Amino acid sequence: MGNVTDLAPTLSPPQATEAVPTRGPIMAIGGAEDKLDDKVILTTFTQLAGGTSARIAVVPTASSIEAAGERYKALFLGAGVASAEVVFLGSREDANGEAPLDVLEDATGIFLTGGNQMRLAALIGGTEAAAIIRRRNAAGAVIAGTSAGASILSSHMVAFGASGATPKMRMAQMVAGFGLVPEAIIDQHFRQRDRIGRLLSLVASNPGLIGMGIDEDTAALIDDRLTLEVIGRHSVTIVDGTRMFSDVFQVKGHAGITISNAVLHVLTPGRRFDLAERRLLDRIS
Repeated sequence: MGNVTDLAPTLSPPQATEAVPTRGPIMAIGGAEDKLDDKVILTTFTQLAGGTSARIAVVPTASSIEAAGERYKALFLGAGVASAEVVFLGSREDANGEAPLDVLEDATGIFLTGGNQMRLAALIGGTEAAAIIRRRNAAGAVIAGTSAGASILSSHMVAFGASGATPKMRMAQMVAGFGLVPEAIIDQHFRQRDRIGRLLSLVASNPGLIGMGIDEDTAALIDDRLTLEVIGRHSVTIVDGTRMFSDVFQVKGHAGITISNAVLHVLTPGRRFDLAERRLLDRIS
């Protein structure tokens, strides 16, 4: 696999001599992460969760198939973690139930699988499970989501949507996410499914948001200072609409949207970006 191991991130779990972070890392994965070879993304997740001491909770609620979490459980156990449990929250009653929530409360790493992000929002949003996920992250646990699980990590979540390079009215919808990444909207399978148009249209509708488009087998690893580091094989696209102008408020139907002055960053593996300041942290000569 060549130099894949060179793409491992510089972030690491806090050591005894380091300042304790105000919260744990967030890992937004663009889907289709490597599960067979070097497994850079999944290995990084288990390391951040505590390595051989990690207690992983896999939440496959985005999928309608309960067994969807079993493969990840096997992968994490194969990586040598202390424990890995599948927490299938198939209803809002489950998401407020005592037994599954005990597993979440004890987890050092919580992993949200792919599927349909509206299932995640509708079944977990506003429940005790959602509160625990935020609480565990605030206490230092790493929270990861792949595909649909990545989209719900941000304050605003993509719901449905079409592909295409040209931003158009009604190309996608937004609903509330879990809010672990503030003032942001995360899209996934980004380049592979040609989703630049819908991300631009969503940022145009609220230019205060920062858009993140994450390619497959790629992750945006975000620390407690809102520093993003790219790991994996492809890229993360950042759309900054702070100085953007558009006619989104005038466009009718499904017509195209004119956008000017949007700032676009395409970040390759190893690059770091300050989400709070909206600037690249690496010098490019």
